[in-house]
Amino acid sequence: MKKMKSFLAIKLLPTFCLLSFFYQLPTYAQTEEKANKFDFLVEPYIMFPNMNGQTGIGDLLNIPVDANPGDIFSRLQMAFMLNTELKTDKWAVTSDFVYMRLNQDIRSGLVINSGEVTAKQFIWEAAGLYRIRPFLEVGIGGRLNSLDMEVNAIVNQPSIGDPVIRTFSSSQTEIWYDPIIVTRLTTEFKEKWELQFRGDIGGFGIGSDLTWQLQGYVGYRFSDLFLLTAGYRVIYMDFESGQAPRAFVFDMHQFGPVIKFGFNF
Repeated sequence: MKKMKSFLAIKLLPTFCLLSFFYQLPTYAQTEEKANKFDFLVEPYIMFPNMNGQTGIGDLLNIPVDANPGDIFSRLQMAFMLNTELKTDKWAVTSDFVYMRLNQDIRSGLVINSGEVTAKQFIWEAAGLYRIRPFLEVGIGGRLNSLDMEVNAIVNQPSIGDPVIRTFSSSQTEIWYDPIIVTRLTTEFKEKWELQFRGDIGGFGIGSDLTWQLQGYVGYRFSDLFLLTAGYRVIYMDFESGQAPRAFVFDMHQFGPVIKFGFNF
């Protein structure tokens, strides 16, 4: 009897293993297909920006800037903002374009009587992220910055007796690159809702002395195709280059609400 049981075990065990393998094969295939599936997200977006800090070129290195969305949109000449993302179950490659062309009045003070700053700002950020937890991704990337700035101002010049004023006019273009370290937390709830926080820090003296960014969003998925997201974004850059008369300073916080229109493919 024992020999019969051993014989049956030897014969039936391989058969059982084969049947089990073929039964599980579709599940393995689905898991592998999910892991290798690419999702592509295209998100044009609108930011209602505030700017606070100081900038300057040449002899005027401390021009204060304090602008709210009303100020900026009233003087905005052109803007384009687009976020894209290609991702699998584990990996994500992100790209963010920002282009703004605007001018802003300079606040009067002891040095500056009046004036105007015109700026063309381009930011391209690219990053690669790896998912280490279902809700947590980490990665590295960089921000390419281009800022074309023109300053026209009436300056109060120190003098004995009657005040002396002079006209200052200068323009300069600076391009720099900031490496960044990125982390992102994402969670879904109630099937259609998504909550996301993203932060990065970089510069490290390679481009900016310091740059950092914080973003927080809540999104609602209307369908597999369309996702509407709203949130808040803060980005800071502290960049300096050159010496007078070709010195350049951009020490600025840019922050404000954001609305994104996402399309999944």
